Amino acid sequence: MIDAQVQSTQDGAFLFDAGLAPHPQPDWLDREHWLAQARAQAVAGGRGGALLVDTPIGACALRHYHRGGFMARLSHDSYLWSGGKRTRAFREFRLLAALADAGLPVPAPVAARYRREGLRYRADLMTRLVPDAQTLSSCVESRQLDETLARAVGATLARFHRFGAWHADLNAHNILVDAGGAVWLIDFDRSRLRKPQLAWQRANLARLQRSFDKVGARRIADFDAKFWHPMLAAYHDTMAREASA
Repeated sequence: MIDAQVQSTQDGAFLFDAGLAPHPQPDWLDREHWLAQARAQAVAGGRGGALLVDTPIGACALRHYHRGGFMARLSHDSYLWSGGKRTRAFREFRLLAALADAGLPVPAPVAARYRREGLRYRADLMTRLVPDAQTLSSCVESRQLDETLARAVGATLARFHRFGAWHADLNAHNILVDAGGAVWLIDFDRSRLRKPQLAWQRANLARLQRSFDKVGARRIADFDAKFWHPMLAAYHDTMAREASA
């Protein structure tokens, strides 16, 4: 279980898993801290990308929150203050903690912080790194799609939906496949727990389908027959099985 504890800082607050040894420290969320020690590697993906860091507890991913779309023109990384518990980083940390404690495959949260500047704040989040994993979009690009993977993706998504986990940006970039074929979900910014309902669950799957179109899955011969339909079959089988359990 993740032992979430909050520590005040000079300009905000720091949330961390106190069950880790050694305890995460506020400077772990400074990119410069790791870059200065040559213990970090920048990676592309998402808004602003992430930093892979070699911490005293193992490999982690450090992400600074960046805005997207029109709002990024006004401020690329600051958000309107509405209370510490409502900051993007704290909300994502606590959601990841709930999902991880429920046994769902997500990167465990390590630490989060916000730094307040008047009516605005900036935020950062550190999570465990999923080892030896690639995105589902990379699997599309390298044509590594088969029915086994399709069924693993479908079953995993069903487990999240049965738990009530609504992913705000479910796409092929936010689904990872590790070396053993296990499927993970990442990047839960703006996501939340909801009462399981068919409407939002279908909308989540439709968003994923549009994502497949964007990464070129339709250029793969018989993509629907070889991947999408087996994925949906596994999804519905798992939903039905867990509903009757």
